[in-house]
Amino acid sequence: MELLKDVEGVIVHDNPNADFDSNFWLTTIVLDEHLHIKGQSQAYAETVEGAVGGAAGYVHAADNAHTDSEPNANVEALRLALDKEGIEARPLWKPMHLQPVFANSPAYVNGVSEALFHRGLCLPSGPCVSENDVQRIVEVIKESIDK
Repeated sequence: MELLKDVEGVIVHDNPNADFDSNFWLTTIVLDEHLHIKGQSQAYAETVEGAVGGAAGYVHAADNAHTDSEPNANVEALRLALDKEGIEARPLWKPMHLQPVFANSPAYVNGVSEALFHRGLCLPSGPCVSENDVQRIVEVIKESIDK
């Protein structure tokens, strides 16, 4: 968190106050929708080859780079920049009510899950991520921002 605290447009999730103590099993960031990432205009230029996964093993063939609900272009551009450097990152989980398998299920929504999905990115985390790995991830994030 400290390593990205001065990066305008990038929010690292943290404890909301001293009453909480997260185990941080998942490291996530949210990008301001106005933050520009290098290569952002080409973020969805390539279509994923093969099958695209979904909830409960639901898969379909991808024939278009776009879906009816996807992360903002700057989130995808940052994911691609990290991937190019061998750093695996993923969008925040697609809200359950937007996944095909739950299309006919009741949903109680207020827009928060959709907003987080559009703006959020999961970064590598866990016991195998070294301090050097963290430094490299932060470096690539900072280098990817188009100033």
